Amino acid sequence: MQDFDFDLFVIGGGSGGVRAGRVAAQTGARVALAEEDRYGGTCVIRGCVPKKLMVFASEFPAAMSQARAYGWDVQQGAFDWGQFKGQLHAELDRLEGVYRNILKNNGVTTFDARASLVDAHTVMLADGRRFSARHILLAMGGRPVLPDMPGAELGITSNEIFHLPELPKRMLIIGGGYIACEFACILNGLGVEVTQFYRGAQILRGFDDEARGLVAEEMRQNGVDLHLGTNILSMQKEGAQIRVLATNGSDTLFDQVMFATGRAPNTAGMGLAEIGVRLGRNGQVLVDDYSQTSVPSIYAVGDVTDRVNLTPVAIREGMAFVETVFNANPTPVDHALIPTAIFTQPEMGTIGQSEEEARAIGPVEIYATSFKPMRESFAGGTQRVLMKLVVCATTRKVLGCHIVAPGAGEMIQLAGIAVKMGATKEDFDRTVAVHPTMSEEIVTMKQPVRSA
Repeated sequence: MQDFDFDLFVIGGGSGGVRAGRVAAQTGARVALAEEDRYGGTCVIRGCVPKKLMVFASEFPAAMSQARAYGWDVQQGAFDWGQFKGQLHAELDRLEGVYRNILKNNGVTTFDARASLVDAHTVMLADGRRFSARHILLAMGGRPVLPDMPGAELGITSNEIFHLPELPKRMLIIGGGYIACEFACILNGLGVEVTQFYRGAQILRGFDDEARGLVAEEMRQNGVDLHLGTNILSMQKEGAQIRVLATNGSDTLFDQVMFATGRAPNTAGMGLAEIGVRLGRNGQVLVDDYSQTSVPSIYAVGDVTDRVNLTPVAIREGMAFVETVFNANPTPVDHALIPTAIFTQPEMGTIGQSEEEARAIGPVEIYATSFKPMRESFAGGTQRVLMKLVVCATTRKVLGCHIVAPGAGEMIQLAGIAVKMGATKEDFDRTVAVHPTMSEEIVTMKQPVRSA
């Protein structure tokens, strides 16, 4: 029987790789992990965590305005980006230390180095050292990419947004996905004059039409200058600014341009295709239901597989991998009915099918209500929220739940349990409302607004 240096060699120190490495080590396996950048991956270092902290920071101007309507003598001062950025990076350093300690405390051998594959059982580090492993797990994640267009190098991506020396006065964001929309709202809240271009007919493609329409409307109400059906023709440097000519005829100077137009898996230069690992058109690692690649000893989890690119999904995939390989319990990854949140202002929380997806499959009933919540109404605000259920007309099962409201992310986590369990509309109806709350509308909508 061949002896290996390690039972498992993980490439990538993000959420999926670290979880898989730690849990595998707890089974008694000899585990190594290589990471060329910072531990914690996209989520902790340049994604969900710093983004959410920026979301919190950006919400205070509206909160202070609302406080005055409630009788508080609150005076809004200036936002100190330097102070906030210092605290932000100190927190990221702390979290990276937590990830390193998790691996150390579980006996995982770590290498701060880039790794590539030599063959089905051999990993080579950038310094030339080679290690053999019974199993190799690819968990390198993904990265934002700039579009192929003249002047694109003048722009930045979501990676650089957390490191700006100062906040721009005027900023253009290109894209209509959740990253583009979240940062448009964040920077707008922090006092930046934000313009957003999206070439499509509506932002947040793939989400429920009614929900994304309301998010777009509220973003405009809050001050984001959103232009749909619009793209860049050219970008050129002009002094310290960037001149942007757009398809809508505008010719504008911006201090910064941020591209949020796509991400790509980190598979380049890894030696994957050379040893027989099949890759997709976008460079993603192709895997089966058990995260196994075309090379039996090599598995892949997380964004590098381009399945469902969400941190909790990568963690679930890592756990299923360990169950399958180290606990002799073949466990496929369940990618059905995943709740998710988009941290725009207002937030969107969603699980299951959109109205459009469900209608294409069979007859449905739509229960929906849009209203101005009590807190907003009292303060004289205009912001509306949406509560929506998509129900199968024959089985009565709730196929989708879509919420646009402050705190929608918190709400959808709990609503997601019921939808995942297969709850019917009558199960929702039998649940007593919590009053007065926004979310009580989810259980008090008795008549469908339309059927299809």
